[in-house]
Amino acid sequence: MRPIVTKFGGSSLADAGQFKKVRDIVKLDSRRLFVVPSAPGRRFDGDDKVTDLLYKCHSLNAAGEDFKWVFDIIRERYLEIARELSLTVDIGKYLDEVEKNIAAGASSDYCASRGEYLNGLLMADLLGYTFVDPQNGIFFGADGRLDEEKTNEVLGELLSKVESAVVPGFYGCGFDGKVKTFSRGGSDITGAIVARAVNAEVYENWTDVSGFLMADPRIVGDARSISHITYREMYELSCAGATVLHEDSVFPVSRAGISTNIRNTNMPEHPGTMISCTAVNRKDFAIFAGIAGKKGFSIILAEKDKPDNSQDLVVGTLEAIKKSGIHFDYMPSGVNNVSLLVETGEFYLGSDKFYGEMEKIKVPHYISVHDNIALIVLVGYGVIHNRETIFRIYEILRKNNIDIYMLNQGSSELSTWVGVNESHLNEAIQAIYSEFTK
Repeated sequence: MRPIVTKFGGSSLADAGQFKKVRDIVKLDSRRLFVVPSAPGRRFDGDDKVTDLLYKCHSLNAAGEDFKWVFDIIRERYLEIARELSLTVDIGKYLDEVEKNIAAGASSDYCASRGEYLNGLLMADLLGYTFVDPQNGIFFGADGRLDEEKTNEVLGELLSKVESAVVPGFYGCGFDGKVKTFSRGGSDITGAIVARAVNAEVYENWTDVSGFLMADPRIVGDARSISHITYREMYELSCAGATVLHEDSVFPVSRAGISTNIRNTNMPEHPGTMISCTAVNRKDFAIFAGIAGKKGFSIILAEKDKPDNSQDLVVGTLEAIKKSGIHFDYMPSGVNNVSLLVETGEFYLGSDKFYGEMEKIKVPHYISVHDNIALIVLVGYGVIHNRETIFRIYEILRKNNIDIYMLNQGSSELSTWVGVNESHLNEAIQAIYSEFTK
């Protein structure tokens, strides 16, 4: 029997009541043998996340100011959970240790990671599972990046020795042996790493939404949920602004062929969204998987003064953008022109270097830059195979008086890219969504 790995987000573990929901979910299926908890999130509007409070403790201490009043808030959060659940773990002892280490000048990574660490101790006691510290099984290299193979080997060996375990999310062991964290949202990555290490049947990611929606509900109020989506589609949408899942968390499980199931802790009966390597199980395959948008882009257009058949301008522009340290997301080009979609902030940081490099190109040319561009990505195999997709997008935006700066289907047969003015981002997403779901 292959196990199930369950990761629970901060909203799922905000208080004792949420802990009880998690316990009930875990106990519903005997295969849920490995649990990855985040730190306690907000209990109500205006409340603080424990991780934010821990960062504040570190910054106050580093500035030589008193942080005890903030840590007392953290202490009470954990003590209250332990009391209400009648736990036996001496969480006060561990809190004392964390406070002492912060006062002694512990790193920002150490301070931030203690939210998950302390929650892991509580969860292990509640479930009767073994507590496994990820500092002993998740490793980062000298470059600060995850050492995937060492981690998979060592963590797999550690977890093979226990029947069930709680592995706190968000952190591991740095190259110097000290605590190192992932970026914010990194508990998603920990869950995927654990799933790969134990060859899980499925990786369940429990949060406060019932799976993946086809559009941001703040933009499309009645956005549909989708039962199945592929890892490639999910990654494209994550890069374009969708925030359901940490984009780096798909790699460990997708490579291992393990599906990810996004579920809602507050609605455990809802099947959520299954993310897999293929979309063969998707009933609504003919429609798109989702749409997402992001502001803050510019389009750089380099064009020859006099048309000819050489590739010098294209090659020279690519060399200039590379030497200036600017990344580009999209490149429609021809013999006589090339367009680059770049993040505006990054472009202007490296623009002097870019213009200097462009002056070295012997082909006479001129450059124009269009700012305030919003990038919209329409993702889905069902859409890309429809030859009318481009026409339908063009027509619906034209009818809504929205100017199009860019419209192209990617060569990967997965995504369609649309560029509009930032002021029309929400309106364009609403129009395109309605067109493809009517």
